[in-house]
Amino acid sequence: MSQLPLPPAQRALGQSDLSVSPMAWGMWRLAEGGRGVKEAAALVHAALDAGITLLDTADIYGFDGANGFGDAEALLGEVIAADPSLRSRFVLASKGGIMPPLPYDQSPAYLSAAIDASLRRLQVEVIDLYQVHRPDILAHPADVARVLDEAVAAGKIRQLGVSNFTCAQVAALNHFLTNKLVVTQPEISPLRITCFENGELDQAMMLGLTPLAWSPLGGGRLAAPETPREEAIAAALDVVAKDRGISRTVAAYSWLMAHPAGIIPIIGSQNPARIAEGASALSVQWSREEWYAVLVAARGEKLP
Repeated sequence: MSQLPLPPAQRALGQSDLSVSPMAWGMWRLAEGGRGVKEAAALVHAALDAGITLLDTADIYGFDGANGFGDAEALLGEVIAADPSLRSRFVLASKGGIMPPLPYDQSPAYLSAAIDASLRRLQVEVIDLYQVHRPDILAHPADVARVLDEAVAAGKIRQLGVSNFTCAQVAALNHFLTNKLVVTQPEISPLRITCFENGELDQAMMLGLTPLAWSPLGGGRLAAPETPREEAIAAALDVVAKDRGISRTVAAYSWLMAHPAGIIPIIGSQNPARIAEGASALSVQWSREEWYAVLVAARGEKLP
């Protein structure tokens, strides 16, 4: 069977000079359950020890926690402040542009203030990768671009990205930016294959954007499939999992990484053992036949 290439040891973020591991660790649940600095630091170390060098957070993560908005960033900031040597060991990514109770806000005044607030909570001078979290339909992309370019010029941000943007929204913002986007972060998993066929990944390859996949395990539904479609996808993944002696989770991560767009799955687990297990996906190789079998199961019909 024709074998697909393994992911490289390092990936550049878009056409930038930032180089990261082919997998990332996400912190949307970092601040849950009253987790303290020591426990959070253990998770950061677990990711670094697993070879993961891209850490992704957002200002809204922890919104439903003890202190509300900004909890995850603030907790990571305390981890960094307690051990400043950690900062040089990873690429720091964050996101902004959502402000409850409003849906989204990328007006110039708000977005500029949000960037400064993230820097304060994270206790850093610069965020390596700043992503607009969800598109604000009421914000003109030229205005958003101006704020982002100004933040880069001021040394607050190194590189720029977007999350949950359509192809047209990516193109519009990128058009007005002097510092072009390097990352797009959609939801991608074996359960959500929309971007394989709607042009999102094709655009990413055309523009040189690195896709970061949030919820690569379908919000945990791959572990406990309930619908016939979910069960079919799980069964297709299990064929490879059983053959390679790996878990379905690892199979799912590696399936995404086999795509030529260079997808970086974001591991969402806050369990050190599962973070380490996820990183083992880097050594799993797929055949074309196996890969397409998962896609067919996800589509629910044969390819034409």
